[in-house]
Amino acid sequence: MLLIKNGRVIDPASKTDAAMDVLLDGELVKELGAPGKFTALKDAEIFDAVGMIVAPGFIDLHVHLREPGQESSETIETGTKSAARGGFTAVCCMPNTKPVHDNASITRFIVDKARMVGATRVWPIGAGSHRRDRRHERSRHRCGF
Repeated sequence: MLLIKNGRVIDPASKTDAAMDVLLDGELVKELGAPGKFTALKDAEIFDAVGMIVAPGFIDLHVHLREPGQESSETIETGTKSAARGGFTAVCCMPNTKPVHDNASITRFIVDKARMVGATRVWPIGAGSHRRDRRHERSRHRCGF
């Protein structure tokens, strides 16, 4: 059990914005209460969140995990660990990988790897790859748009 005391709870889903204590049981919110409500807890770890905001996890809609193919820049493990440290519980990764995740097998690799080593959920953003017509590209530049 973890008791988060004296924080400002902001939860848009329940339209809550108030000073409250939050009692957690593992990853689940067991109970919310007015500051000081949970005084007789013997085995709970206590975290004083005075001056802090307590909120549901955030989702980062634009991350560059770079895996597969560019692991020297970032990996699913290091990127999601950084996200989790910043309060994010999920990330949406961009398709700037090598190869680009524009098919089910690469997307499956990312999802499976995230389940094994990720500190957050990972939702891959798909890429629609297509072959460009070079003549169209040249005429587009001449026309200025």
